[in-house]
Amino acid sequence: MLHAQAFIQEGVQYRPHSFTVPLDYSDASKGELTIFAREMSLVGDNADKPWLVFFQGGPGFPAMRPLGNSGWAKRALQEYRVLLLDQRGTGNSSVISHQTLATLSPEQQADYLSHFRADNIVRDAEFIREQFGVEQWAILGQSFGGFCSLTYLSMFPQSLLRSYITGGVPSILRHPDDVYNATFKRTMDKNKAFFAQFPAAQELCQKIANHLIENDVTLPNGQRFTVEQFQQIGINFGMSDSFIATYYQLENALVEIDGQATLRYEFLNAMLAEQAFQTNPLYAILHESIYCQGFASNWSAHRVRGEHDEFNYQSGKPFYFTGEMVFPWMFDQYTCLQPLKQAAELLAAKSDWTQLYDPAQLANNKVPVSCAVYADDMFVEMDFSRETLAMVPNAKAWITNEYEHNGLRADGEHILDKLIAMGNQTAATLI
Repeated sequence: MLHAQAFIQEGVQYRPHSFTVPLDYSDASKGELTIFAREMSLVGDNADKPWLVFFQGGPGFPAMRPLGNSGWAKRALQEYRVLLLDQRGTGNSSVISHQTLATLSPEQQADYLSHFRADNIVRDAEFIREQFGVEQWAILGQSFGGFCSLTYLSMFPQSLLRSYITGGVPSILRHPDDVYNATFKRTMDKNKAFFAQFPAAQELCQKIANHLIENDVTLPNGQRFTVEQFQQIGINFGMSDSFIATYYQLENALVEIDGQATLRYEFLNAMLAEQAFQTNPLYAILHESIYCQGFASNWSAHRVRGEHDEFNYQSGKPFYFTGEMVFPWMFDQYTCLQPLKQAAELLAAKSDWTQLYDPAQLANNKVPVSCAVYADDMFVEMDFSRETLAMVPNAKAWITNEYEHNGLRADGEHILDKLIAMGNQTAATLI
């Protein structure tokens, strides 16, 4: 049931839209989903502006909930009506959680979840475009949203005016093992930079890790807190200003009670808040499948981690954080992932994933594509992005080390302004 309403905030009109789409576009008998999207337009705008559809990063997270006319949306609204799409399974779009999947068997869960990748997200967007009666619209993809953008350019290029991508140009051919080998190295680079800036943090991390090894520590939800979970807060290192925020957490982690060091409740509560897997399980359960086309991931990051033993902490050795990788043990340890363990195993072994990209179509691309590629991106390897862009005509990249992966959130108005100018330049050459 949709409870969203229309409202006006800081001169922007927000309107909710709800659509009923098939779970499986090739088999209507499998049931239906509700897809939610929120429209943004300047108050008083006429209806002649083209649309810009926003694809959120993730996978498994809803579109942003704007608090006002600011950031990239402020720049976008000068030229577009904006549609914030809650991708299927997120936000108000038939949300996926341990609660909503509880009545399904593991086999049913796996089959159901297999329909929540980029190809069907794009089909949902196309369904909405047709419902709106729009001939063409522009798209903006952040991170995984950029992966969706390449899928859109592969499947329905005739529907697109422009494509803007920030921190999200994937390899369209490589195996996830290549991706994780690269991202483990980037993650180690971030670790070294963090501990160089805050040398005292290494000792603090070892104290925390050793305490977790030697004691049964529980988080506020009753879940046992482990070294592996602690390491995963390193995902924040891919974002700007994360080093100092992480250090502040570490320096306040321990407290002495009756002569014994223990972890403070504030720290444990903060660690639970870091575990987005609890509320957004799609991120964990489908993360590796976003790289799979005709082959199984077979827990790629877990296997590749075995080649990077420095990330497997042992007392007396240096401590290093991990990044955005997902691992099979998460479905044993995380309370809200435990009910999905068997489905996760089935999806990790699934080898008949459909193609997400069409290299032949992309090689014939006529849509102006403007990309912000971050040189120090911890999540999306710059060299792989450049490799892909070399295969796509009319795609231009702005390669910069000014921003981390969250550049669109940190300075979106400037970044989108630059990408729009690049797209206009490309379009002028196609006339």
